[in-house]
Amino acid sequence: MGNGNTEMRSMFSYGLLVMTVTHTLTHVFQRIHLALFPTIRDEFSLSLQQLGVIAAVPFLCQALLAIPMGLLSDRFGSKKMILISLSVATVGSLIASYTINPLMLTVAISLIYINMTIYHPAAYSFTSRLFGPRDRSKVLGIHGAGGTLGMSIGPLSLGILMGFFAFGWRKVYLFWFVPTILGIISVLFIRAEPREDVHVEPSSKAESNTKEEKMFSMSFIVFLLSLAMRSMGSQMFNSFLAVFLVDVKGLGQNLVSLILGSSLLVGPIAAPIGGFLAFRFGEKRWLVTVLALAYASLGLAISLPGVAGFVIFYVIYGFFLFLGMAPNSAIIAHLSPSRRRGLGYTLYFLPGSIMGAIAPIIAAQIAGAFGLTSIFFASLAVLATGLAVLKFGVKY
Repeated sequence: MGNGNTEMRSMFSYGLLVMTVTHTLTHVFQRIHLALFPTIRDEFSLSLQQLGVIAAVPFLCQALLAIPMGLLSDRFGSKKMILISLSVATVGSLIASYTINPLMLTVAISLIYINMTIYHPAAYSFTSRLFGPRDRSKVLGIHGAGGTLGMSIGPLSLGILMGFFAFGWRKVYLFWFVPTILGIISVLFIRAEPREDVHVEPSSKAESNTKEEKMFSMSFIVFLLSLAMRSMGSQMFNSFLAVFLVDVKGLGQNLVSLILGSSLLVGPIAAPIGGFLAFRFGEKRWLVTVLALAYASLGLAISLPGVAGFVIFYVIYGFFLFLGMAPNSAIIAHLSPSRRRGLGYTLYFLPGSIMGAIAPIIAAQIAGAFGLTSIFFASLAVLATGLAVLKFGVKY
């Protein structure tokens, strides 16, 4: 028994490394199409409403498949599901690299988003079980850094490969095919995976056993409601941020891609820091604080004239937002049973998928009626409401 525990713990460093790297690869495609929206709009002669549909359909696919993927993760384990998810990502990237019409592009992006739906319950379940509850926010912060790195280097690679190496946008998708294959190979070398929480202290075990009795507590439900509101607000402006920077701020496609990618580079730094500080100050308290600072920074970014002010405060907004990644994902681990953690994380990501299918359509209508800038002010109102629900409604 002792040898088994030693073997499992020796795997943790490699397991966490693989989860972090595959998290990067899973998210590298996530924002490429959004950064490309000005180019896609011109190439296929699309309206804002049609762009909104392209942004919404992948989230709809995520929403429809989320719960089945979470249940399958609990049933078959993390390793198998992560292998499937990365395989789906490679297919999506290949289809995107040969896109000839908007429908083909939408199918490709949908597969890439389905990859994330399969990946997240499995990877977060794996990572949350690596160490005891006291260290969970730290480990999830490191894992989250991989995801934010992927979100940043996707648009960055778009700007660099198109701007300096004269790649067409389709070849950017093909560029990431080989690293994703290498990610699949790295997962194959995981020999074992944790299926239950590690209990460092007796009190942790007693706490976990209590949670096993109830999945859907009131705090769990209210936390999901807060997530839904915050996802709604962020998806509204993220869908049309590139178009806003081109049409309103007058920037070029390659510069927009570089700005969007660079603004996310703070994520790999902020996410682990946020995990350690959440451990020190308390997860909910820390999350409420950094979200309030993030939304205030976004308000300043919108209000200040010119490009420089927007970029500076948008980067600050992202920094505070990423500081809250680890406590956000750690809270759901606290509120869900260990043996149903896959379902718990599925429900954690489900509000984002549902709102992602709705928000771009609503945002396109708001932009059509009141202008692109109005999207940001509407988003701020929704984000503030979600923050209030989190502060006053979630108890644990």
